[in-house]
Amino acid sequence: MTRPFADEKVKAAYDAFPGEGRAMALQLRDLIFAVAADNPAVGAIEETLKWGQPSYLTPQTKSGSTLRIGMAKQGGAALFAHCATDIISTYASSFPGADLIEGNRAVIFASPDKIVPERLRLLIYHGLTYHLRDRDS
Repeated sequence: MTRPFADEKVKAAYDAFPGEGRAMALQLRDLIFAVAADNPAVGAIEETLKWGQPSYLTPQTKSGSTLRIGMAKQGGAALFAHCATDIISTYASSFPGADLIEGNRAVIFASPDKIVPERLRLLIYHGLTYHLRDRDS
């Protein structure tokens, strides 16, 4: 079951996504909240809009880098990370060829069967704990 929206503007953004894309975006949303709930170091998640896209921040702990959910230009849904981080590239190197990767900025999902929670939990965890990692190691 999808958790309720605290912000009507975020709900409206999801409502504007086309059919199957909306379902995939909601699946990604649920996964972000589940990964955060499983990791106390992340703290509460703030759901807001950035660049018109639903965005997920860690304002309490400041542990993470913003993750965003949107529609991919070529169709389907996408999970975006800040392009100046290594969040997407680290994920892509962990699962070479497993997903459609758009540079350092996004993982694209053309259909619901492309969303593999077991893999994506790593990407989301990495994003939500990005600032906790030791940069020198």
